[in-house]
Amino acid sequence: MTLMPMIIGEIRRYLRDNNTIRVSRSLRDIAYKALQAKEKLINLNSKEPTIEEIAKELEIPVSDIVLALDAIQEPVSLFEPVYNDGADALFVMDQVSDDKNTDAMWLENISLSEALKRLGEREKHILQLRFFEGKTQMEVADEIGINHSKMQYIFQRAKDAYKGSYSFICGLGIYISI
Repeated sequence: MTLMPMIIGEIRRYLRDNNTIRVSRSLRDIAYKALQAKEKLINLNSKEPTIEEIAKELEIPVSDIVLALDAIQEPVSLFEPVYNDGADALFVMDQVSDDKNTDAMWLENISLSEALKRLGEREKHILQLRFFEGKTQMEVADEIGINHSKMQYIFQRAKDAYKGSYSFICGLGIYISI
């Protein structure tokens, strides 16, 4: 009988120490206090409390409560089925979409970085003014102190650098106009 608590303790220690995601003890304590406060408030008010109410009850900032509760959530596999009609399963990965970080965008970012490496500081500054600060070609030319034809030359050079980087990375000779 005296070995049982020791074995259970060893099992708990093993699971705690070999978990892939480690959460600090203080964060776990805040989370468990928040869960207890939530139960207390549900019993007291007969309704689900808000995070703000839980934070007020514990006298802890809302951000700490949210962080702690998120930290104790079990991770979910992207291949976890959320719906299965017998034929095709719908996985978490199917529900999570990221339109900003598609394969094409990664390729664009890599090729743009490579193209920018080929340009001088002046050309980079001109592209910054034109495309990131939204100035017209004429405004950029006036600010830099060059004529419009020189501005066209710089843009063509930047475009050629981008095309070269994109075709090098793709290996397909595909060019995108900028």
